[in-house]
Amino acid sequence: MNKEQIIENTIEFVKNELEGEGSGHDWWHIYRVTEVTKKIAQDENADLFLCTMAALLHDIADEKLNESEEVGMQRVKGWLESQEVDKGELEIIMEIISTISFKGGNGPTLTRLEAKVVQDADRLDAIGAIGIARCFIYSGSKGRQMYDPNDVPRETMTKEEYRSNKGAAINHFYEKLLKLKDLMNTETGKSMAQERHDYMIRFLEQFFEEWDGRK
Repeated sequence: MNKEQIIENTIEFVKNELEGEGSGHDWWHIYRVTEVTKKIAQDENADLFLCTMAALLHDIADEKLNESEEVGMQRVKGWLESQEVDKGELEIIMEIISTISFKGGNGPTLTRLEAKVVQDADRLDAIGAIGIARCFIYSGSKGRQMYDPNDVPRETMTKEEYRSNKGAAINHFYEKLLKLKDLMNTETGKSMAQERHDYMIRFLEQFFEEWDGRK
């Protein structure tokens, strides 16, 4: 099976798996991440097939959508095997997916360029206008408040604390989203992140002025 056909099959697989997902990890998140991944991969001279496949499949393995991360990774492996992906490429795609998650800022240091590319693209979808929308839709899906002045954002978190977070949506900006600009790996990612970061700053300024009745 050629690589173009594998990618087309994977698109259909992921669409079917994530259709109707309501926490901001739906097919359209995957679509945006994949498109940005391709742009960064081309700019940074990364392997386009590996990057595209990892971007398409990265949330199939996410522990938020599975019984555990291990179960999710087995789903990804099973799909790649069904598509007869080269064993070496399969292992790299699995490696990328297993290492790019934020995990409360406790993820591993990345060494592979393709992992850096996909991580940047995934993080870019968590900031800017789209990131703001996703933050609130995810918080709403978990029954969390929009904002509570008495709920102070945490400075540091373990992976377990990050996953079990029940804080208000606005806290997520300070605990994660505003940190992502400085965690970008590639020059392309850094450039794209700056505008999205600045947009979030303007949003928060407006939010607090409205919250306090100043506007």
